[in-house]
Amino acid sequence: MQTSIELNTPRLLLKSITPAIINELFQNKSKEGLMQFFNMDEAGYERLKEMNEAGMESFRVALFYFLLIDKTSGKVIGECGFHSWNKAHHRAELYYHLKNDSDKRKGLMTEAVKEVLNYAYNELKLHRVQALVARENIASIKLLERFKFQKEGVLREDYLVDGKMEDSVCYSLLKHEWESGK
Repeated sequence: MQTSIELNTPRLLLKSITPAIINELFQNKSKEGLMQFFNMDEAGYERLKEMNEAGMESFRVALFYFLLIDKTSGKVIGECGFHSWNKAHHRAELYYHLKNDSDKRKGLMTEAVKEVLNYAYNELKLHRVQALVARENIASIKLLERFKFQKEGVLREDYLVDGKMEDSVCYSLLKHEWESGK
């Protein structure tokens, strides 16, 4: 199997996932095995299968994220990483997600984002990390502001949600800002 990177926080194990790892998993695991590995339902499996078949990487842009594994239960509880990692321009778009509401508001994503940003700036050699969030996602905005992300502006009608175009608020954090905030 492709080499996976593992990061640790007090409560989480972060295990890296890349397009190559996903492709290898599809070649070597059954549908049920994949669903169990990623702790996903049928819809999640179909989405991942579609992404794998369509291709998740181009010459300059790749997907790179970490599965968030609860150290106590050993279960995948979420993801944190980059939708689009542009290697040529040393930038990436951060995303994060917890699968269950019961895991939210416990500081788990704060632990994960801190480790992912540290890895991004030190190992991936990123200069800029940006995040796009819905205006009403106050918890996400507070998380970004905790790490000193700066609001840059609004991308009008940027996402299609339930058949309706919605705005995204763009936040970014530059490497020197990350380093000065440590």
